[in-house]
Amino acid sequence: MQRPSLLIVFLAALSGAAGVALAAASAHISNAANLETASRFLMIHAAAALGLGALLAAKLPLARWLGGASFALIAGVALFSGDLAARSFTGDRLFPYAAPIGGSLTIGSWLALAVWALAALRAR
Repeated sequence: MQRPSLLIVFLAALSGAAGVALAAASAHISNAANLETASRFLMIHAAAALGLGALLAAKLPLARWLGGASFALIAGVALFSGDLAARSFTGDRLFPYAAPIGGSLTIGSWLALAVWALAALRAR
């Protein structure tokens, strides 16, 4: 595996671990809906990022596009989930609009992956 794909796998593993930790924390905190949402997002997108790391390792067409979308997906989920977790633990946001920015980045990343798939299909 090349460095970018290994880095994506590393970040996916951290995301999965954070998701499990937040799920455990949510069991011990009252009114933990934000933690449950953050946990779910982290774990689902960790699995997706693992798949993206494998795709990137396969050296498919337009790999830079795929890599950029993969890193953007991880960053978006980290911002979104991090903001929800910060609100649950401290009552404060990471920074103004962190969750909407993270959510928008995540949505945009999924759309970028769809565009990449079509472009890679046409390149074959």
